[in-house]
Amino acid sequence: MSAASVFPQLEALLPHVQKPIQYVGGELNSTVKEWDSCDVRWTLMYPDAYEVGLPNQGVMILYEVLNEREGVLAERTYSVWPDLEALMREHGVPQFTVDSHRPVGAFDVFGLSFSTELGYTNMLTALDLAGIPLESKDRTVDHPIVLAGGHAAFNPEPIADFIDCAVVGDGEQAVLEITEIIRAWKAEGRPGGRDEVLFRLSKTGGVYVPRFYDVEYLPDGRIGRVVPNRSGVPWRVSKHTVMDLDEWPYPKQPLVPLAETVHERMSVEIFRGCTRGCRFCQAGMITRPVRERSITGIGDMVDKGLKATGFEEVGLLSLSSADHSEIGDIAKGLADRYTDDKIGLSLPSTRVDAFNVDLANELTRNGRRSGLTFAPEGGSERMRKVINKMVSEEDLIRTVATAYGNGWRQVKLYFMCGLPTETDEDVLQIGDMAVNVIAKGREVSGQNDIRCTVSIGGFVPKPHTPFQWAPQLSAEDTDARLKKLRDKIRGDKKYGRSIGFRYHDGKPGIVEGLLSRGDRRVGSVIREVYESGGRFDGWREHFSYDLWMTCAEKTLPAFGVDVDWYTTRERTYEEVLPWDHLDSGLDKDWLWEDWQDALDETEVEDCRWTPCFDCGVCPQLDLDIQIGPTGKKLLPLSVVNNQPAG
Repeated sequence: MSAASVFPQLEALLPHVQKPIQYVGGELNSTVKEWDSCDVRWTLMYPDAYEVGLPNQGVMILYEVLNEREGVLAERTYSVWPDLEALMREHGVPQFTVDSHRPVGAFDVFGLSFSTELGYTNMLTALDLAGIPLESKDRTVDHPIVLAGGHAAFNPEPIADFIDCAVVGDGEQAVLEITEIIRAWKAEGRPGGRDEVLFRLSKTGGVYVPRFYDVEYLPDGRIGRVVPNRSGVPWRVSKHTVMDLDEWPYPKQPLVPLAETVHERMSVEIFRGCTRGCRFCQAGMITRPVRERSITGIGDMVDKGLKATGFEEVGLLSLSSADHSEIGDIAKGLADRYTDDKIGLSLPSTRVDAFNVDLANELTRNGRRSGLTFAPEGGSERMRKVINKMVSEEDLIRTVATAYGNGWRQVKLYFMCGLPTETDEDVLQIGDMAVNVIAKGREVSGQNDIRCTVSIGGFVPKPHTPFQWAPQLSAEDTDARLKKLRDKIRGDKKYGRSIGFRYHDGKPGIVEGLLSRGDRRVGSVIREVYESGGRFDGWREHFSYDLWMTCAEKTLPAFGVDVDWYTTRERTYEEVLPWDHLDSGLDKDWLWEDWQDALDETEVEDCRWTPCFDCGVCPQLDLDIQIGPTGKKLLPLSVVNNQPAG
């Protein structure tokens, strides 16, 4: 395929679509390299709209890591809205990159980062628009290698027919290893075609190539076993783990979007991994162990990033940012350094037991004081024991009392509905907690304008967690439970008006559950939904539950299974799970024991500060958990003066 820019054809279509700015490229800090000076060419995609995809840290990091390499180029592509998709099909314009508007089909690798399974139909749209056959078996040596990564890639089986390979874990080192293998194969004249380069990738033990594995099924529909179908292919594929984050200070030059995006800030990842052991949390389980970036490493990244972008807010990202062993010094040091510049700091969400008012004051010193967000997750003390979220109601009330007493007026609380063993009573206690929060806030502040917003999501069991065996609550039961809670809150004359209530109905969770714990047979549903017009399933206005259910009813009976079989059915210890051959580092027996502990309502401590629980990660990676503090302080680099010389 030609690598010439398709912008002349695209430009004529842009006056006819919404938000044309998202397709033009040329963002501050974007990179366009000479096509002919590079021998390995990547296009990276976050399979969602530009406004969601551009701020994605994973894609931004890999984009920069690859482009720093001699002879390698990386460009970005995002999902096009249905209005532009229709025009592209009508006028024969292929899926293009935003950097130089080259056709995606002309690249060597098409890498997609999935943080959620609801992007699968968008992947098929992009493949089709790019002129790449939807199924890997139909591709030739001239088509890009389609590679999946991100959290959803820890169970890539539902998209196994559509991807050529998947990488689990951290991408920084992995993309460079993959690049060198492809470079060598191309330099040799592409011997053995597509099959050979995929075999070389598979042999590393860190790249999963579905075509080299056969899945055998039992008569009752469960998986019998997953076996390599050629010699030299590993039985299990391991995850990649970057151990020293200070060696990978990316992104150094964060992209600055042209159009409005979901996050208008510069983000720095302050640590990776989490050992809190919340049993519902896939991100915490699959990113073990904890690896902290040093306080000085964070300071350097913030300094360079602000100079490179001009953003006025810095997000300190991680799964639980207040758990960084030096978070107090980091927040104070950054607030001191940027006092005159009015640079705001933010933590995405704060653990109830990690909150302190000093930290909160540092975070809001230069920015605006917005609401505080906490995530108790479970409504009752019993539920919090089940999910291992060790936060008592006393902890929460004490924390919000401190916040309201120090001038905050708004608190947001996140919960989940449909957790294992949950009853109506557990969920109704969310209303009691919200009432107690408001009452305490009025008491300590002496004010009546106290607000508490309750936000509830449906629980979806995820692979590589102790809840991977759990039954999922049906959409009808989820909705009925939430209706009871809503009625309880609205019926409270004294406090109801001060409590905001936001919830998602149970339907998207069932589709996500089908995709997150599905196997290869679910691929037929994804394809049917795509061919029936399914797009942007993560967007409420585009998502169609009825379409997914209709397509599932059309395709799954041929395999003797249905949606309930994948979602509301409990699994047993003996069952082979679709992702068992992908090694997240966690020992399956340890996960099972933790599932039994959940059913017994037994809590487990954070292993960063207690003896090891043998989850399996550390001995496999031959490491000890990295914990600070370093004892260094984040002194101002210099007196920061951004005024132009006059």
